[in-house]
Amino acid sequence: MLTYPTIDPIALSLGPLKIHWYGLMYLVGFALAWMLGRWRVAHSHYGSRLDSPWSAEMVDDLIFYGVIGTIAGGRLGYMLFYGQAQILDNPLNLLKVWQGGMSFHGGLIGVLLAIWLFARKYQLRFFEVGDFLAPLVPLGLLAGRVGNFINGELWGHATHVPWGMRLPCMRFPESCQGLPSGTLWSLPLHPSQLYEAMLEGLVLFVVLWLFSRRPRPTMAVSGLFLLLYGLFRFAVEWVRQPDAHIGYLAFNWLTMGQLLSLPMLLAGAGLLVWAYRGGAVRSS
Repeated sequence: MLTYPTIDPIALSLGPLKIHWYGLMYLVGFALAWMLGRWRVAHSHYGSRLDSPWSAEMVDDLIFYGVIGTIAGGRLGYMLFYGQAQILDNPLNLLKVWQGGMSFHGGLIGVLLAIWLFARKYQLRFFEVGDFLAPLVPLGLLAGRVGNFINGELWGHATHVPWGMRLPCMRFPESCQGLPSGTLWSLPLHPSQLYEAMLEGLVLFVVLWLFSRRPRPTMAVSGLFLLLYGLFRFAVEWVRQPDAHIGYLAFNWLTMGQLLSLPMLLAGAGLLVWAYRGGAVRSS
């Protein structure tokens, strides 16, 4: 079994200013998306075709729109889906992003709105923008899940697998509830944040990047992103502990994450069917 390493969630303290690893992981994710987008424009047929609408400056603009959509939608979505009590307790909790509490599904809604605004500004089709952006996103998801791990949140159920991770009871007393008084370490838990980092981050990135290297029907890349993310998230939720203040929504297994992922699965499958039946091919 493994033990959770001692990691201070605060990366740097400058007087009253505290820079958290969680926030830095978001910066890493946005920077990676920007670099990948720039590389794609410069080295792929997006940059070489005379009729291509994409430019490096447009990538800069798209990432800016995406940052606003991700942060605003992610935080608002988390508080609406998971933290209504925190809003009622203190509306200013909406602003405390550094404490964790960002919803992917809320961030997705924010990014969809950002894509719509960006597409309207540059007179592009919605899914033309979505198909370009989708392969740039997963490495940011990987960075975000690493931030969850450093924050010590979103743990899985107890397990006997060799990579199960024990947590120090002093830092994570909730993980040691039910154990004898004086116990120093929790039972081994699934490091579900790292599962999500691998599936939603690395695996999803590799699949989408390779898939989008060839011309695909419009909506196909976006559809594959939604389908695979929904599938990976739904699967990991089986071993991830539900939020303590929400628990299971139904059947003693359905979590909020699974409920929110079901529309993504359906939408992704629908877009793929629609894309390949429509047959409108674009360069990706």
